[in-house]
Amino acid sequence: MIKEIEKILVIKLRAIGDVVLSTIVLENLRSAFPAARIDFLTEDFCKEVVLGNPILNKILVFDRNSLKKLSPVKRLRENIKFVQDVRNQQYDLVFDFFGNPRSAFLAWITGAKIRVGYDYRVRKNAYTHVVNSRANTVHEAEWHLDALKALDIPIVEKKLNFEVGKGSRKFAESFWLENHLHGERVVALNFSGGWPTKKWPIDRFAHLADILIEKYNTKILILWGPGEREAALHLAKLVTNSTILIPDTNLKQLAAILEKVDFVVTTDSGPMHIAAAMGTPCVALYGPTNYLLQGPFGDIHEIVTRDGLDCLGCNRTSCDNLVCMDTLTVEYVLDAVDRCITSNSLFK
Repeated sequence: MIKEIEKILVIKLRAIGDVVLSTIVLENLRSAFPAARIDFLTEDFCKEVVLGNPILNKILVFDRNSLKKLSPVKRLRENIKFVQDVRNQQYDLVFDFFGNPRSAFLAWITGAKIRVGYDYRVRKNAYTHVVNSRANTVHEAEWHLDALKALDIPIVEKKLNFEVGKGSRKFAESFWLENHLHGERVVALNFSGGWPTKKWPIDRFAHLADILIEKYNTKILILWGPGEREAALHLAKLVTNSTILIPDTNLKQLAAILEKVDFVVTTDSGPMHIAAAMGTPCVALYGPTNYLLQGPFGDIHEIVTRDGLDCLGCNRTSCDNLVCMDTLTVEYVLDAVDRCITSNSLFK
């Protein structure tokens, strides 16, 4: 049955970092099915992660936020239209890497003869091949590969796949030239986080920036995304030395910038996973999430976490006693920075 596969659909609806981690399957699928059509279904705000990827033939975009703005009748009509469009593609093989009710339904409604997903409650009934989920024991990237192994698809590559493109690299190069960054040591700070509990106090990022500038003679880039410009400006004001705010970017342009920096100090976030995909070392700060399961993928990174706390990896999005992040001192992070510089032979 595997030999008859002509059309494949990969479903990963969100979030940005999770979609980045799911790209580990793409080269393996292309190697196993060199002549097949491989499509990817994701939500609108994540589409740039896979847009322009030469492995993929088509990106199917589910625009959930736009649908929310419609009246109930129009929303229902658009949902039905989208489902019909997905079904009309006549896929032979579908992987559901999201595993919520919507993605399970979409996998089922394709009518594909092989539908692969994980053993989550009622949702597992949408699949023809149910995979034992190791989400609580292995890194999320490896978890994606389990679905391929269940079909005896060879794993020939364990690499995240983020296509940047010439235009975005030109954008980053222009930014480097404008700010005279060539020949400089450049470090990026990513203070954001999708959950409030993932964030490290912004004054500590400022203190860290001053130390990095004075100790290593670095240039500091402050990363920011939608809705974060004011916070980025506030961070810049807290730093005694001068820093550089990156311009307004899309995900491709951000990836091109991250590709050029020496390393990034970051919270657990989409930009962290993008940096890892670009081969840039991360000094990653962890508390409510488990770095063994959701850390930056690869062996070039350093993890900063407060070992010994019973609540580590709680996955809580809010907390009245955020001891896991509050006890990460600047000195603690600096130790990880030193390890990162040494292990990756940076700043020679």
